[in-house]
Amino acid sequence: MLASMCAAVLLTSGRTVGAQEAVLGSIDSAGTRSIVVRAEPAAGLDTGVLDRIAHLDGVEWAGAFGAAQDVQNTAFGDGLRVPLRLAYGDAVGIDPADAMAGAGETAYASDAALARLGMSEAVGGIATGTGTGTGTGTGYTVAARIDVPDALRFLEPVLLAPQPADADAPIAILVVTAERPDLVAAVADAVTSVLAADDPTRVAVQTSEQLAILRSLIDGQLGLFGRGLTLGILALTGLLTTAILYGLIMMRRKDFGRRRALGASQRLIIGMLLTQTALLATLGATFGTAVALGVLAASGDPLPGPAYSAAVAVLAVAVAVVAALVPALAASRRQPITELRVP
Repeated sequence: MLASMCAAVLLTSGRTVGAQEAVLGSIDSAGTRSIVVRAEPAAGLDTGVLDRIAHLDGVEWAGAFGAAQDVQNTAFGDGLRVPLRLAYGDAVGIDPADAMAGAGETAYASDAALARLGMSEAVGGIATGTGTGTGTGTGYTVAARIDVPDALRFLEPVLLAPQPADADAPIAILVVTAERPDLVAAVADAVTSVLAADDPTRVAVQTSEQLAILRSLIDGQLGLFGRGLTLGILALTGLLTTAILYGLIMMRRKDFGRRRALGASQRLIIGMLLTQTALLATLGATFGTAVALGVLAASGDPLPGPAYSAAVAVLAVAVAVVAALVPALAASRRQPITELRVP
């Protein structure tokens, strides 16, 4: 019974939860928690905004970037150019110790940037000038490859040169990530209030609020469907379990009568029945969960997370124990004399 219940829940609402997690993961990959502020050179936005953002609640990460300047591999005079940006704050994917050791002279590149620069490995020199050999402009040394987070995908190909945190320098792009999608609107308003730009009309704020709203709607609708279906299956299983256990107890009433006559207390009878039910329910829930996950994997359907699968199994065992409580109480109250007279 419990194995069938776990399998039914995972094959129905579990499949829905897996699809829900896949859809939400796709939406999140588009950056549902990001706020992007773009400032023109005359806007007067500088790195001091990072200190003010650090005191805001609901902010997970913030980084500032200077205007793009084209660079090329110093080993190729006619190589492709890649936009380099000076990075301020906690640059994602860059070790803080390494960034501070080579601040101002070291650059970190994504795979796309390395490909355009013609570097098979993340090692080499780049410069803002043109010419063959060492170049004629400002030079940087590419030190490592970085994995670009979703919030910075719009900057690809990403080539960053970390700068000292106390540098009071103008910035062209400010990226802020909220802790949760539902905080995007509030965080965006708070960030806008602390920009302190000289000319606010030259600042544009772009948020993912619409994506966050869409995410909330999908999460709520799919979650409501899954919860309703799960509760229905659990309720039906609980009723069937109660009926089956009550029938088994009636068949074994002489056995319970003998136990009571030999001195078994009501608490002992209840504890024995509940323990037996819990052990059998655990075996059934484990088997049913394993079978259901195997079926979902074989059919190519998205799997629910381990936490959901474990929660279904635990809930199934809890339902079985609660359903066994009424039959156990009935068994414990059987009168020994009456039951022993039953032929």
